[in-house]
Amino acid sequence: MPELPEVEALKDFLTEHLVGLRIVRVLPVAINVLKTYDPPVTAVEDRVVTAVHRYGKFLDLRTDGGPHLVTHLARAGWLHWKDRLPDGPPRPGKGPLALRVALETGAGFDLTEAGTQKRLAVYVVRQPQEVAGVARLGPDPLAEDFDEARFAELLKGERRQLKGALRDQGLIAGVGNAYSDEILHAARMSPFKPTSSLTPDEVRGLYGALRTTLTEAVERSRGVAAGRLKAEKKSGLRVHGRTGEPCPVCGDTIREVSFSDSSLQYCPTCQTGGRPLADRRMSRLLK
Repeated sequence: MPELPEVEALKDFLTEHLVGLRIVRVLPVAINVLKTYDPPVTAVEDRVVTAVHRYGKFLDLRTDGGPHLVTHLARAGWLHWKDRLPDGPPRPGKGPLALRVALETGAGFDLTEAGTQKRLAVYVVRQPQEVAGVARLGPDPLAEDFDEARFAELLKGERRQLKGALRDQGLIAGVGNAYSDEILHAARMSPFKPTSSLTPDEVRGLYGALRTTLTEAVERSRGVAAGRLKAEKKSGLRVHGRTGEPCPVCGDTIREVSFSDSSLQYCPTCQTGGRPLADRRMSRLLK
């Protein structure tokens, strides 16, 4: 799933390549990709893109005097920029193409989604906050005013595990499965550690890991072409998606805990005092 660093890089890429150009056509291809109908998708056509913003994992294209085109790429969605779009309208079918945006120059981009769980979402709204997912977002962890005191205040009163808290978009915007693993590894904390057990020093360490991990990921992604961002993300991850590989910090074997539709990765030596966490799915299979 594209998370804050990748969406931030896409925002920068589109700001450079899209702002100042006129949208000629918006062509929905996949069924149900459009989640709003008023204003209609045609309301952004024949309008110039004036700015591109990011809200958590949402991309927002602002048009001149018109509505916003807001996109959430979900788990398997992606944006493909094309200096020259194919001639003729795209054909609806079973392929990954979900929506095409054509510009006056002949350039444009495709939104695609792999797999069978079609969750990519596009909204045409008068204001981004009309999108429920945007309206419920917590603070952006890279915002200038997101300091340690504000982070500590957010965690105060929480009664859940750190992994879940970091991924809650209503608590902190933009962190998903991959970067929550990376943040907890950098902070040397178990993903199952209760938020209520954190000491002030641990809150300080977690805050530092959060800011450093995301900042470094954004810097790695800055200037990378949209088509190479996925590979850049994977190359920069230290534990997520690296089950069975040696931890780059201590050399211990990276372990995994599997759930019904996702998994987390961690280093026992760095994060859990050398103790492997119970993999609940494997435990059920072995019964």
